[in-house]
This record gives sequence, structure tokens and C-alpha cells, in this order.
Amino acid sequence: MAAEKVMRLPLAKAINESLRKAMEDDAKVLIMGEDVGKLGGVFRVTDGLQKDFGEDRVVDTPLAESGIVGTAIGMALRGYRPVVEIQFDGFVFPAYDQIVTQLAKMHARALGKIKLPVVIRIPYGGGIGAVEHHSESPEALFAHVAGLKCVSPSNAADAYWMMQQAIRSDDPVIFFEPKRRYWDKGEVDTAATPRPLHEAVTVREGTDLTLAAYGPMVKLCLEAAAAAAEEGTSLEVLDLRSMSPIDFDAVQRSVERTRRLVVVHEAPVFLGTGSEIAARITERCFYHLEAPVLRVGGYHAPYPPARLEDEYLPGLDRVLDAVDRALAY
Repeated sequence: MAAEKVMRLPLAKAINESLRKAMEDDAKVLIMGEDVGKLGGVFRVTDGLQKDFGEDRVVDTPLAESGIVGTAIGMALRGYRPVVEIQFDGFVFPAYDQIVTQLAKMHARALGKIKLPVVIRIPYGGGIGAVEHHSESPEALFAHVAGLKCVSPSNAADAYWMMQQAIRSDDPVIFFEPKRRYWDKGEVDTAATPRPLHEAVTVREGTDLTLAAYGPMVKLCLEAAAAAAEEGTSLEVLDLRSMSPIDFDAVQRSVERTRRLVVVHEAPVFLGTGSEIAARITERCFYHLEAPVLRVGGYHAPYPPARLEDEYLPGLDRVLDAVDRALAY
């Protein structure tokens, strides 16, 4: 990394620099995945790492996700800290069995004697003009599984720090990378003190309603808050950053101030992460809420062809419509 402590980087490059720093600090950190080496990954997130660290630490694997994760589990058992890349969100399912029946369970199965410090990187979400299996948001399927941590950065600074924190974690972490934000630039202070990995953060203060989101939808919520402000409505935007565990205390504190909540994610609303947040906050804030907790997300349907994804994905109008409905109570 360059000598500067504060750099302006795209989110993808911030992850690249974070991986580089982790590999420099710990020889047990290695990267595995399809085309992560010579190609540098489909999105070039691992660009240049094989050249600098060698083929033994940046490993181009066969096209076999179950084998990739299974090998990573074995290496973690031997003291390594593997970082696995799944090329696209929809490609993770051949490895789902390894993840939920082995990776998530081994620590409890061994009564705490075994740790599996594996990070699984999954570029996820739509907005890039791709098709099904390349644009999905499967985070709820992993957040539901005890033994897995699930996080998603929304900006370059969080991407840089959260990746290093995930690698240092002794628990397996599913690291969801919002691919539509890979090229969004932001300031990264490499000398900063990072906030805890699973702590939510208020990225815009407001008084009338809370918008809670993570990953790719945080930027959309900030745009919605700016649009609402032009009409005199003050929206608070909360970046959850983590889907398992969820920082319910932070959501509760925000809702107790604003008395309304809209949860936004790209994944289908039906049984999505927003459902759990809505249920928990209704339990915790029943006497504070002045409107039902509303959810905005994708439809309960397979991901559509690229020309229709704008109709499928949450956009500014759908978020603002939910805001209007909540404020109308």
C-alpha cells in the first residue's frame, strides 16, 4: 500500500488492499477461488496478489465450489486462515452443504475445541445488468444458520476494515460484497481505529423516520433521505453493516427517537432479513412506534432478465413510497 494513511479508493480496491495487509501481517492467511490468481478475479478484487505472494498463497482452484470450501475447512483445521472467493452469489449453492453442515457446526460439535477461521467472500446483489445466479441476494439463507457471521460493507472504508476483522475472527464469516458498489470511491484511513465488526452506524441523522439498510442499499437510502429533505421530511439512515448478528440495540435507539422504521434490502421481502428486524423492533419498541415497521425489497420471484431488473430491485420511488405510507399513520 502507498505511504499515505488516507486514500481515496473504490470499494473493490479497498478490499484488495485489505487482503494485502492481512497477508503481509499473517503468513497463515491465504486466498482460494476460481480465477483469483492470474486473472485477479472476475471483478479484479484480488488483482496482483498472486504475483506478490505466490501461487501457494493465492490459489487458482478448479471449478468446484464444494471442493473449494471443503479444502478451506481442512486448511483451517491445520491452522491456516483461508479466504475463499465465490465468483457470484448464485454459485455458492454447490458449497451450501459444506458451509451449513460442516463450517457452521464444527465449533459446537467439538465443544469449542476446534475453531474454523474461514472467510467466504460472496459478491452479491444486482444492478450490474447480469442474469439470475449472477445478481442474487441470498444473505438470509446464511444469517439463519447458527455458527455463521454475516456482514456486508456499504463503503470503501468499511470494506477495508471489516475484511481484516473478518479474517482475524476465529468464527467463520460470510462476507457479502455489494458488487454494484465495487467502483464507488471513498476515503480509507489506514491509521483509523475501526468500529466493532457487527456494530451498526448512523450515517445520517434524522427525526421523522429511520431507514435501516446494509450493503448496496445504504447509498439508496441516503439518496432517499436527501430527496425527502427537499420536502421537509427528516430521515435517519442506519447502516446495519451486519446481518448476523444484527445490532438491534442500535436500531432500537434510533426508532425510539424517530418512532418509525422502514427496512430496505435487495433480497425478496418474504422471509428476508427485514422480517426479523421488523419482528424484533415491534417487540422492543411497541410503545414507541407510531406506525407499523415497513419493508422494501425485491419480489418473491426468480431474478429477472437484465432489462427488467430495474422493475425488480428497490428504487428511490419504492423507498419514498414506503416512507410516505409510514408517515401517513
